[in-house]
Amino acid sequence: MPDNFYGGLDFGTSGARISIINLHKKLVYSNSVPYLYSFKNPNSWINSCENLLVNLPIEVKINLKKLAISGTSGTLTASNLQGEPIGEAIPYNQACNGDEILLESLTSGEDHLRTPYSSLAKALKLIDKYGTNIILRHQSDWITGWFLKDWTHGEEGNNLKLGWDLKKESWPNSYIDTSWQKCLPQIIKSGKIIGQVNFDLAERFKLNKKLLLISGTTDSNASLIAAGLRKEDGLTVLGTTIVVKKVIDKPIKKQGITNHRVNGDWICGGASNAGCGILSQFFSDLEIKELSRQINPSQKTSLNLLPLNSKGERFPINNSNLEPILGPRPVSDSLYLHALFEGLAKIELKGWEKLGELTGSLPKKIITIGGGSKNPQWRKIREEIISIPIVSCKKTTSFGTALLAINSK
Repeated sequence: MPDNFYGGLDFGTSGARISIINLHKKLVYSNSVPYLYSFKNPNSWINSCENLLVNLPIEVKINLKKLAISGTSGTLTASNLQGEPIGEAIPYNQACNGDEILLESLTSGEDHLRTPYSSLAKALKLIDKYGTNIILRHQSDWITGWFLKDWTHGEEGNNLKLGWDLKKESWPNSYIDTSWQKCLPQIIKSGKIIGQVNFDLAERFKLNKKLLLISGTTDSNASLIAAGLRKEDGLTVLGTTIVVKKVIDKPIKKQGITNHRVNGDWICGGASNAGCGILSQFFSDLEIKELSRQINPSQKTSLNLLPLNSKGERFPINNSNLEPILGPRPVSDSLYLHALFEGLAKIELKGWEKLGELTGSLPKKIITIGGGSKNPQWRKIREEIISIPIVSCKKTTSFGTALLAINSK
């Protein structure tokens, strides 16, 4: 008898990955592809998705029972009422200034929505540009809609930065009489069955026509599911950006902090604009691997870099005008990489200090997931600077998304 399969698709900053697991939650297939166009272009997401679907083994396609999708938290796109994208998406790390008075009037007491990095600030920008005869969806919600050919729904965790209140399970009262409330999704909890794959799409890719689409989550929450985070643990996601998360007793409403509910637990976290993205601006993956071997992690450099991917920071401080410090650059490439690792570790430390200050405790152990977690020299530098034991998790974000699919109801 053929096995049943469950899939997780994750859309990051540079590309997409799929993980397929069986009934025993064992990984049976995975693949990743880079984006063909820019990250801001929603057609990039669909193109990479199509490539991953085409290359799925036929046995997986016809026995794929459920599929969930995760994406970058806070990347918002505008579409027409048929779900076709209008212009470029506004990425998670782009600040939208200019509507401060309106933003303030809509977010009384909601500091986490008042930042120019919030999805609400992005939504106001898109509405100002395209009017109110549009739909506004986050990356994973929009791609889920593409599978269903129905863009009605949005998953709760992806919409927190847009103003969805997890405790009250509603949009803010201040949205009620706005002309644009109709642009927002109907919210569905993470891990719930939304509907069946569109028939034409199933035919085109030879997928199981009874394939169920499951409401997904954010990429960092999918990482958290993959890592199996416990109460005394912390999670650092070292992807294009650095995300830190920990389990808490009750939500914390502060600028730069996001609260999620994952597997019945409250999780708080913050995301920096610094991360592996800055490394790829200077070095290839192979160069990073080779240069890392020349680094002595127990020695410190005298350089003090602030390696943001671009101007502006969201967390541990919220300042859309903060400039990166990427120099002076030494002659030695390995020394420069060492200094970049140190700078990133200092940002991670400040992130943990901020979460410790807000929650009253630091984690006893940090689990790390993402591309940067594989680098042993960086891990030792981080341990020296943060002074908390660090372990690497080899499971991918898309594996966590596949676990969400198999556990769905």
